[in-house]
Amino acid sequence: MERLFFSLFVVSLLCLCTAGCNSGSGVGGKVTFDDGTPLTVGTVVFETETQQMIGEIHKDGTYRMSPDGKKNGIPNGEYKVAVSGAVEETGEVRDDGRKVTRTIIDEKFRSPSTSGLTCEVNGAKTFNITVTRPSHKAE
Repeated sequence: MERLFFSLFVVSLLCLCTAGCNSGSGVGGKVTFDDGTPLTVGTVVFETETQQMIGEIHKDGTYRMSPDGKKNGIPNGEYKVAVSGAVEETGEVRDDGRKVTRTIIDEKFRSPSTSGLTCEVNGAKTFNITVTRPSHKAE
C-alpha cells in the first residue's frame, strides 16, 4: 500500500513539473546591425520588474532565450529588451596587462530602459533585433 502511495506521489510530481516546464515560450532570433551584418558577440537580455532572462549571441548573430540555460522557453509576458557585452578587443594593452576593449553597438542598447526595445512573449516567437554602431564624434 505504501508503494502505491509513493508511486502516485511521484507521478503527481512529474505531472506538475511537466505542466510548469511547458508554461513558457521559445523565443529566439537574430541580432544584426542596421546594414544587415550580424552582431557576433554579446547577450540579449529580456527583463520585467521581477525577472531577467539572458540569451547568448552566437557568431552568426542568433540567440535563444532560456530561463535556466537548459530549456527553450521563458514565461509569457511583456519584456523590455537590451543587448549587452557587445565588445571587441582593440589590440591595445593597458599598463596593468589587461586588453583594451571597445563597445561595438550604440550605448543606448545596453539598458532595457534606454534601448527602446520590447517583446511580448505569447507562444513560440521569433524576435529579431536591429542595433546601430556607436557614433564617433570628430575631435
